Amino acid sequence: MRGPHNIIRLIRTGATLERTGAMTVILDAFEAPKFMRMVLRALVWPVQWLGEKGDPAMPPATRALSALGPAYIKFGQILSTRPDVVGDELAQHLRVLQDKLPPFSMAEARATVQDALGLPVGEIFDSFSEPVAAASIAQVHRARLRDTSEDVAVKVLRPGIERAFRRDIDAFYLAADVIEFLSPASRRLRPRDVITHFEGVVRGELDLRLEAASASEFAANTSEDAGFRLPDVKWPFSGRRVMVMGWAEGVALGDNAALDAAGHDRRALGERVLQLFLSHALRDGFFHADMHQGNLKVAANGDIIAYDFGIMGHIDEYTRRVYAEILYGFIQRDYKRVAEVHFEAGYVPADQDVDAFARALRVVGEPIFGMDASQISMGRLLSYLFEVTERFGMETRTELILLQRTMVVVEGVARSLSPNLNIWDVAKPIVGDYIQQSIGPKALARDMAKTARVLARFGPRLPGMVEAALIRQSLPPAPPRPETRPWVHALWLVGGVALGAGGAALVMSQ
Repeated sequence: MRGPHNIIRLIRTGATLERTGAMTVILDAFEAPKFMRMVLRALVWPVQWLGEKGDPAMPPATRALSALGPAYIKFGQILSTRPDVVGDELAQHLRVLQDKLPPFSMAEARATVQDALGLPVGEIFDSFSEPVAAASIAQVHRARLRDTSEDVAVKVLRPGIERAFRRDIDAFYLAADVIEFLSPASRRLRPRDVITHFEGVVRGELDLRLEAASASEFAANTSEDAGFRLPDVKWPFSGRRVMVMGWAEGVALGDNAALDAAGHDRRALGERVLQLFLSHALRDGFFHADMHQGNLKVAANGDIIAYDFGIMGHIDEYTRRVYAEILYGFIQRDYKRVAEVHFEAGYVPADQDVDAFARALRVVGEPIFGMDASQISMGRLLSYLFEVTERFGMETRTELILLQRTMVVVEGVARSLSPNLNIWDVAKPIVGDYIQQSIGPKALARDMAKTARVLARFGPRLPGMVEAALIRQSLPPAPPRPETRPWVHALWLVGGVALGAGGAALVMSQ
């Protein structure tokens, strides 16, 4: 719904961005045209005093989003995975956005648990601690199950968080419409698609049953991975607003001094983190997309423990094969093959020159191979690659952007453990093994068997499906549905801001 409450919310947002200095940073990141800058400044400058001040110790963008509340904090985190939209510098600022908020009360937490599980906290747990972590969507308590005396982590959604997110997401859509109206050039960044992606991520995080399902699927995929484990989901004590998992006991992966004191081999840990991520992404197509030090621990026996499964990445089998061929082509310095893979996958338009594209890819790859081990980075390679492919007309692919962002984070984790780790040497056996398994005679035989099974299943229906398709082709196209244009939303916003500014001036004149 595009009502006045959304306009009021956007006025407060714009005022906060202006008051904290974030407006300039964001407009620069989006390369906003001069006309758009003048219009926005004219609208929000008179009412900037209505905005939040935020924490002056933070960079402007993180300061503004933190002040605006949980939905904006989460939006900033999602945008940090999209340097293609906000630029590398702003993405870096948003990446360090502190996902920490004041915890809500123990009384509210206990009431939520009782409402979700149908029993008072004291009948389920022997102990139930104060919050050990408080984030934008939920907070975590350490507890002990009464029946088994097992230590567990209890994740509880913030009270009213679903309503707050619904309100703000609706305002975000209005903002996207206005941005597209004021800056037609911004449409290549697809602002509404960015909001849709954000809405999908948030909807998943607002139902903890979905996070529990992700954890369960991830555990099933990785059960045979040596040196890696996950806390198990306690399904009888989990629901939409509460999730209970085993407690992850270990040393934080970011605490090198503690790792050394415990006798862990940090180089081996760094190699394992990187190889595990590549295995999950290529082998399973389902990977932990928030794999930073804060979500990883090392058990006493040296196992890496991962937790917090709110953001998971998924890549279909075909895209995995394409990604592996691209990565392996760079490792082998076969730039012509890398170029051909892009054309075969339809990533680059067929009217482009494959040889020119291969030469551009050589410009990307060769300097990296001239670096020493401490400088080689697959994350940097993918970043350069996206720059080149954009010049050759490749459209943004969200799943690859998320993969690239996670690759950068995982590389950072590995390098923090062992600065001179040779990323290529660590990655080559994983990528090479996947290539052998997924591309070749055996893979072709598997693909043909799958195709035969699908045809056998749908065989009796194929004649009817073909006939229906032919009938649809022969029918005249349906008239387009009327839809609200962005300029209507822009008029709503301009009118709302004008009313807000006029009302503010009237109040100040009293």
